[in-house]
Amino acid sequence: MAERADRTNSVGVTDTPPPEPDMETPAPRPRHRARRIVLICAVVLFVLVGGGVIAGGYYVHSVESHVQRVDAFAPIPEASRPKAVVAGAENMLLLGSDTRDPDNTSGSRSDTMMLVHLPKGKGSAQIISIPRDTWVHIPKSPNGRYGDTNAKINAAFAWGGVPLVVETVEAFTGVRIDHVVMIDFSGFQQIIDALGGVDIYVDQSFMSTHSLLPDGHRQFNKGLQHMDGAMALDYSRERYVFANGDFTRIKHQQQMIKAVLDKAASGGLLGDPGRLNDFLNATTKAISVDKSMSLLSTAMSLRNLRSGNLSFFTNPSKGTGRIGDQSVVLADPAKDRPLYEAVQRDDVSAILATAK
Repeated sequence: MAERADRTNSVGVTDTPPPEPDMETPAPRPRHRARRIVLICAVVLFVLVGGGVIAGGYYVHSVESHVQRVDAFAPIPEASRPKAVVAGAENMLLLGSDTRDPDNTSGSRSDTMMLVHLPKGKGSAQIISIPRDTWVHIPKSPNGRYGDTNAKINAAFAWGGVPLVVETVEAFTGVRIDHVVMIDFSGFQQIIDALGGVDIYVDQSFMSTHSLLPDGHRQFNKGLQHMDGAMALDYSRERYVFANGDFTRIKHQQQMIKAVLDKAASGGLLGDPGRLNDFLNATTKAISVDKSMSLLSTAMSLRNLRSGNLSFFTNPSKGTGRIGDQSVVLADPAKDRPLYEAVQRDDVSAILATAK
């Protein structure tokens, strides 16, 4: 059985919370902005598009004016960043933290991390999940107190907020990040409920051990399940009961993204002003984006994207292992380097071939 790599904290020391970033560190302020989870990622944006995007323009502008903004790039030295290679292609970093996770003792952890590549033309998207326990080099934090060492990738958020996460992911992948999208944990539940729930095929029966239900348990039976927001959260956050831990959780998160996009595109949301208003109100409260991102422009450019055009991958690895007393995910440079080089040059065929 594979060794589990998901029971240690964001610094990688079992049962010891990471050092809280210095007040000089720009990102984790206020604390509620640090508490993010990305399970539906760019669906928050994709759902605003399609045949009714122009009619929904008022709503999109409303979201644009109320959404929270984070300074994701200013502290990063430009000389250290990868160069943009192909005009028209974009890369989004989707990240967040599940503060109801019993392992999350600090409230400043990046537990979910996805790199979304949007090729030139925006007719598809390739979504690469990076396990939170992946062992990488983390650059020095903006305040100089943390980093410049090897650690689990989710330590970057605790040490330097969003800018250090961006810098770490760029150094690890060699891919330039153009935008950052985050979503609040509780907001995820409200967004799912605003859609009227989603349908997910559960591939194996299991009992969630950290459920939102009062007794902390929820049974999932194999087969097609209709899930409301709370049930969807329990499904997509559970990892303890699986032999492959976080790898299975990532698979479930990817399922959830596809299900939400399918429901948003086919469920009549854009044709129902009341439901659309509820959805966008939930979205406004839930998401944060970088200062340069235009939701309206992004929505317009992605108007033809559907779940059938999404490809899901997990960062290639050698599996789990131990470094000192830490259980980690071991990156596989021989496999991940060609993948990210293909992303950087916007070669979709090579991305699909390399990631298989």
